[in-house]
Amino acid sequence: MVIEKTVHIHSHIDKVWKTFIDLTCWVNWNTVLKDVKCTGDQCLMEGTSFSCRVDPYDIAVNFTANVEEVIPKKRVVWSARKFGISAHHEFTFEEIDNEVRVTSREVLSGLPVIVPPLFFPGGEIRKMTQKLLWDLKEAAEAGLP
Repeated sequence: MVIEKTVHIHSHIDKVWKTFIDLTCWVNWNTVLKDVKCTGDQCLMEGTSFSCRVDPYDIAVNFTANVEEVIPKKRVVWSARKFGISAHHEFTFEEIDNEVRVTSREVLSGLPVIVPPLFFPGGEIRKMTQKLLWDLKEAAEAGLP
């Protein structure tokens, strides 16, 4: 399953990037990924990981994401595994005129993904992905760290 969503943010790339990359500030704006904790001093750097929680259908799911790639102001990739599901999540940042297009592309695989809708909340995950991008848009446009 592939979930791909895009948002256009009316802000400078520096502000959008800073808002996204600083996980310590996610508590101020991110309503999707909660209780974010870094395993080191720098959260979103290649080779690091962070833990967080999502609440699809109000059921808490904790997971650890392993950061695979960070290209400043261009791309962040992380992956995670939980309940037999593998997730590969890529965020791309593109400057277009006076805005930044942020695209989230998540590839989910594993048996629970193959047998929806009984065992995997694909629709809810899509909604959460869009909400995360809208949260980032609101924060960056408002100038929140």
